[in-house]
Amino acid sequence: MMKNLVTGAAGFIGFHVAKRLLERGDTVVGIDVVNDYYDPALKEARLQILDRAAGGANSAWTFIRADLADSVVVNETFAAHGFDRVIHLAAQAGVRHSLTHPHDYVQSNVVAFVNILEACRHSAAPHLTYASTSSVYGANTRMPFSEHDGADHPLQLYAATKRANELMAHAYSHLFRLPTTGLRFFTVYGPWGRPDMAPMLFTRAIDEGRPIQVFNHGDHSRDFTYVDDVAEGVIRASDQPATPAPGWDAANPDPATSSAPFRIYNIGNSAPVKLADFIAAIEAALGKTAIRELLPMQPGDVPNTYADVSELVNAVGYAPTTSITNGVAQLVSWYRSYYGR
Repeated sequence: MMKNLVTGAAGFIGFHVAKRLLERGDTVVGIDVVNDYYDPALKEARLQILDRAAGGANSAWTFIRADLADSVVVNETFAAHGFDRVIHLAAQAGVRHSLTHPHDYVQSNVVAFVNILEACRHSAAPHLTYASTSSVYGANTRMPFSEHDGADHPLQLYAATKRANELMAHAYSHLFRLPTTGLRFFTVYGPWGRPDMAPMLFTRAIDEGRPIQVFNHGDHSRDFTYVDDVAEGVIRASDQPATPAPGWDAANPDPATSSAPFRIYNIGNSAPVKLADFIAAIEAALGKTAIRELLPMQPGDVPNTYADVSELVNAVGYAPTTSITNGVAQLVSWYRSYYGR
């Protein structure tokens, strides 16, 4: 049994990771500001599930409602708990929002990350695992996306802040020998999902008979990854602290590894699906037909995503098993239950 800090515990992925850790018998301290970027009631409902998952054992689950951009709160939390693992999933997400609210991303994704790094450094945390994103690949069109390729041409500020996290993590791994592992998430979907993301937006609109906006005419593809597969991968990665790469060559540096205890991994399904086909799976699960409003590609979007996950498979035995058909069916089943449809 280990004591884990999970930041963003009221968020989509953070909730699933915290729940899984509690179910295996670990102790979890969760932190989340519970802001109103999307419906706070959904976040509160997730927290209630975590309360129940702890089985009333106050020693197993502690929740702290706080902003990680507040260094005092972060330092006090680390001082009060000796964490075996730190899983940092809190962030300001959303590509569209970053075009209009850039300062939100600086505070939540840069300032907060420095606070976490500093707290890990001074507490000698054994391992920091943190969320990055497939969006860092940006203008890179080489498929499948590999951690060993460059990722220095982001197409929006959200991706730029997450790439900055990776570079900041490497500096701390190098300077202070802090083991860090960055996970580049690829379009995570499933029960308790974010209502601002396409899977939930489509599900609700199709169910209610409203038109859905289908950008790029539905011709682009995404490496949709079911949230249970992602949560399992996050925990497996967290359980295995990063170590220096044997034989790392400074003359030909590999971006995904280092002579420091640093790793970057893709975490996706490694099976891209056209957006039009994903919509068809939602239609089949709902038993309803979508009204499509076909539109051009949005600014900041990448044409396609496709994860090479071989490094994570080799390192921790990561094995996504949920098909789009089954995953979408689980999403729709949860949607109907939660919203009473």
